[in-house]
Amino acid sequence: MSQTAPARERTLIVTGAGNGLGAAIARAAAAAGWRVGVLDQDAQAAQAVASSLALGAVALQADISDERSVQEALDRFAQETSVAAPDGLVCNAGIVRFGPLLDADVADFRAVVDVNLTGTFITARAVARRMIAARQAGSIVTVTSMNGVAPGPNSGAYGPSKAAVALLTQQMALEWGPHGIRANAIAPGLINAGMSEPIYADHEIRARRESSVPLRRLGTAEEVAAATLFLLSDDASYVSGTELVVDGGVTMSVIASLPRPQSVDSVGDNFSAAASATEPGKPGTSRDR
Repeated sequence: MSQTAPARERTLIVTGAGNGLGAAIARAAAAAGWRVGVLDQDAQAAQAVASSLALGAVALQADISDERSVQEALDRFAQETSVAAPDGLVCNAGIVRFGPLLDADVADFRAVVDVNLTGTFITARAVARRMIAARQAGSIVTVTSMNGVAPGPNSGAYGPSKAAVALLTQQMALEWGPHGIRANAIAPGLINAGMSEPIYADHEIRARRESSVPLRRLGTAEEVAAATLFLLSDDASYVSGTELVVDGGVTMSVIASLPRPQSVDSVGDNFSAAASATEPGKPGTSRDR
């Protein structure tokens, strides 16, 4: 069995699927045999993506920070697919308001938390309740960020909100696991897609960022989608409560980017030699001389 193809037709809702990473995840899921609900606040964007997919994809319009809006979208998906609850959910929708914390507008800060954290909670809980009511196992994947793994300057509430989503995902895995619901997170790194695309339009910035990644390149939306589908699939049936970082190794490479003179590269060897030359009781040490 492949890592992404379900054994039967399964249903999946992807939020923020009108463009960027969400659209890539929806496309990959449809190609792997999932029937996809393409949920986005932009109804036209959701319809455009759904129309490009096979297997009866359903366009859904909703504001994930509004409970009624989410419930109405889930009701429509249930009607269109004749299933009580989807088999999977990808909480991808999010917004960003960058800037220094000292200058951050409180309304902007709250808006980011409301969508990224509270919206993820509202959507995941609504789907989990339906899964539990239908006595149906399922898989939920949240999309966090490398900014939630390690803080970045001038990221406002974005990094903190994504770090909170990672912990929320663990709590979902803990509380909903007894019902057969798995919950995991995907933390994309430097991905040339979605909200990050404007950054990489600057060739100098792109080159500098690529050079900071151990793999020496940016990631793609398709690579994030592949990792997401793995967590949704039966191949990850015993994986729950984890955060899979898809970043080419950049978040663990901070020490590699710090300057260090070449002269210290042999310090360890010199220290070992000096230690053996002065260790008491060994032939050739200072005591024997």
